[in-house]
Amino acid sequence: MKKTFTFLILILSFIWLTACTNPTFYNNKEKDSGISIKKDIPITFIPQDYSFVSIGDSLTQGVGDSTGKGGYVPILKKLLEDTDGVNKANFTNYGVRGNRSDQLLTKIKTAEVQKSLSEADGVIITIGGNDIMKVVRNNITDLQVDDFDKQLTKYEKNLKSVLQSIKRQNDDAYIILIGVYNPFLKVFSDIKELNDIVTTWNQTSEKVLSQFDNTSFVSITDIFDNPTEDLLYEDYFHPNDQGYKLIAKAIYEKMDNDILKIMEENKNRGE
Repeated sequence: MKKTFTFLILILSFIWLTACTNPTFYNNKEKDSGISIKKDIPITFIPQDYSFVSIGDSLTQGVGDSTGKGGYVPILKKLLEDTDGVNKANFTNYGVRGNRSDQLLTKIKTAEVQKSLSEADGVIITIGGNDIMKVVRNNITDLQVDDFDKQLTKYEKNLKSVLQSIKRQNDDAYIILIGVYNPFLKVFSDIKELNDIVTTWNQTSEKVLSQFDNTSFVSITDIFDNPTEDLLYEDYFHPNDQGYKLIAKAIYEKMDNDILKIMEENKNRGE
């Protein structure tokens, strides 16, 4: 009896092992459900390398950054590379101190920048602050709200041309535009109209962006309007290290929400 029972156990064990290793033992329904799992592999399964082009004014160059490494750029790079699904975040920085929207339009038409744009997964832009500053400098003795209207019209036209140029070079690149903030709060705190001008500038930027796919606007006005700590460099115009840290965090939070997923899908489509 004992031998019979032992033999039966061996037979049942053989059948169980065969069932675990032989795919023909399963019915078709079970096989199909196993294969479908591949369709739902998350983007974090295979970390991606991403290429970014940062273009614009002194905020992209990193004026006020005590490390001299490029303001928000190295901070954002680290935040991204610490994120599941990101292997390397490579940045090419074309920020130029003092650049206005018309100068940025000229800059992105150079062969060097166009090559970088054609290979980019994402483009991050800071522009507009010097367009506002131009009006302030030209009308410093008698500054009126109406003085900004003509420059705003030019800015809107230039920004649209910048975005069109990027899209012609690389329609799959995701574009992020960083809004402007009021850098005159400490120097001209009594001119409340400047807040309204900055708001109008940002609204115009968002309106232009809305005409293009794969674009997002990142507002940073709240960071600087009511700070709980000193966020400006000694020139009272550019961000200091902590200011750039908060700008990078704002960009990252926007990207980590949905943008990285869209960028990953765009990469796969282009391959």
